Amino acid sequence: HHHIIYIQYTKRHRQPSPSVPNFSSLFLSTGEPSKIKTMSDEEHHFESKADAGASKTYPQQAGTIRKSGHIVIKNRPCKVVEVSTSKTGKHGHAKCHFVAIDIFTGKKLEDIVPSSHNCDVPHVNRTDYQLIDISEDGFVSLLTENGNTKDDLRLPTDDTLLAQVKDGFAEGKDLVLSVMSAMGEEQICGIKDIGPK
Repeated sequence: HHHIIYIQYTKRHRQPSPSVPNFSSLFLSTGEPSKIKTMSDEEHHFESKADAGASKTYPQQAGTIRKSGHIVIKNRPCKVVEVSTSKTGKHGHAKCHFVAIDIFTGKKLEDIVPSSHNCDVPHVNRTDYQLIDISEDGFVSLLTENGNTKDDLRLPTDDTLLAQVKDGFAEGKDLVLSVMSAMGEEQICGIKDIGPK
């Protein structure tokens, strides 16, 4: 385990150079030195963290995005409600005017993009979970496929949906909640009643 020796070594011989102390404290903070392979591996790990946002979206040519598709506007995942294309002058390029609604907040956003340019399109996933419990502070406890519980989601903000979840739960129904996730955010977006217990 040469890496463990390396950590003790840097701890004892702290250099005034900025790179070494930062690096050693970083190693120490993990608490598991045996997992660290090499310096370059660790550096690469940091780079990939910064780029992690890229995988939440994929590029799609603006001219091919249709109504009810998805698009990222102002860093928000949106559902397109309207697309109009306009030519700018005789030799100009066509531009696409998107009107879209934030899939989490319901806020309306607009963007104009040349039709030949790429837009970011969010990866939007829907997952169904069975509702186990609702906590007093407004969080839900959901059953995942592998039998664990997911406890980090709040009750939906939509009043109708909120009432359906609360009433159904109070009546002791087995409820399945649809959770929409995109760009690192998640929200309950629908409910299915799978009958009384």
